[in-house]
Amino acid sequence: MQPMPSALETPRLRLRPRDGRDAEWNLALLAEHPLGRAAGSLEDERERLDAQRAMFDELGFGLYAIELASTGEAVGYCGLVVGRASASQPEIAYELLRGHVGHGYATEAAAAVADAAFDAAFPALWATVATWNAPSFGVLAKLGFGGTRRAGLDGGNVYVWLHRRAPRRRHRVSPA
Repeated sequence: MQPMPSALETPRLRLRPRDGRDAEWNLALLAEHPLGRAAGSLEDERERLDAQRAMFDELGFGLYAIELASTGEAVGYCGLVVGRASASQPEIAYELLRGHVGHGYATEAAAAVADAAFDAAFPALWATVATWNAPSFGVLAKLGFGGTRRAGLDGGNVYVWLHRRAPRRRHRVSPA
């Protein structure tokens, strides 16, 4: 597998690897999380995100900050993580600040990440979604992910594993 690109673009979004400069908005995102994720100080978050960026460089994939192309405003993140999967078949992960949910940004960003992952020769991608997270099931269905099994994880929350294989590459035959 090849490394993921250092930047991705769609008509409305720019994606770049997350790092310490994303700490402030990421703390706001953590504060909005329905499961009440604990967050540290701004400096701790900068250090955590800088370490995350170093892992992106080491593994060749990781999380991208999602920015609006028109303004540069960060609206969330999307990318690949080992998570509950593996480095050879990672999980796609995404999360948006509440004020930016419902505009199709998660679908647009996740489609760009999935396309780049398959272009980088990942054979498959996984996703795990808590059963309460209906919007994520919609995003993943639009991208061709299908459910495979349910498992109770993380404090009793029930998660569904979804999977998508890389599209088959069609070889063009030149006319003789």
